[in-house]
Amino acid sequence: MTTLAARHPQHAWEVGARAGYAVSGLLHALIGVLALQLALGSSSADADQSGALQAVAGSPFGAVVLWFAVVAFVALGAWQAAAALRGAGQETADRVKAGAKAVMYLALAGTSYAFAQGSGSSSSGQTSDATAQLMQAPAGRVLVGAVGLGVVAVGVYHVVKGVRKKFLDDLRSLPSGRAGRAARWCGVLGYAAKGAALMVVGGLFVVAAVQQDPQEATGLDGALTALRDAPMGTVLLVLVAGGFVLFGVYCFVRARFGSL
Repeated sequence: MTTLAARHPQHAWEVGARAGYAVSGLLHALIGVLALQLALGSSSADADQSGALQAVAGSPFGAVVLWFAVVAFVALGAWQAAAALRGAGQETADRVKAGAKAVMYLALAGTSYAFAQGSGSSSSGQTSDATAQLMQAPAGRVLVGAVGLGVVAVGVYHVVKGVRKKFLDDLRSLPSGRAGRAARWCGVLGYAAKGAALMVVGGLFVVAAVQQDPQEATGLDGALTALRDAPMGTVLLVLVAGGFVLFGVYCFVRARFGSL
């Protein structure tokens, strides 16, 4: 008997891509939980994607979930790559955005594969090491500073997208009634919280460039730790942690109601 996937390969690919958004939602929610534990001083895991994948790996049926994540992220990354390459009738900015997303999701597929194989590791120190190598290149400090400013810009983009509710353009529709209103607020607060965290990450790269100290560039976990140690930091980190959980919920909404 001919399967639905064989008769409708594009439909099957779309289902896989939507599953990628759902897995992304799971990881963001786990990052939120790890960030909350960091705020409360009860976490030894990194509050970032590697920490979230490590948490999945240590859970019952974790290997199954990780292999599912590999397939889903490959599907979503390939879908975005196809969108970037189609070209006809698309704005250049949209194609560049799709290409960047393709790289990101395929990188997540690779990281998920490493954890599924049992070779995944914590990201602590890796960002600083990579920054130190970049600083040794010609104009290395300028490059590190440029990376930081780029990440800050991405963070600002997320905040604006959330506050102005531009994420609604990514959805075909919303659930009806209270569920729809809740989904909208998940998008607003989730994008704002993720954007704020990215702005801190980028800011630390800029500080690393200015001070010639690659140890300042510590990735998302280091950024959340720096936020915790700031004045009123615990309160701010709890709010950001909650925002990441809400962003995870929004990702599930996008998996179901989003336009690809």
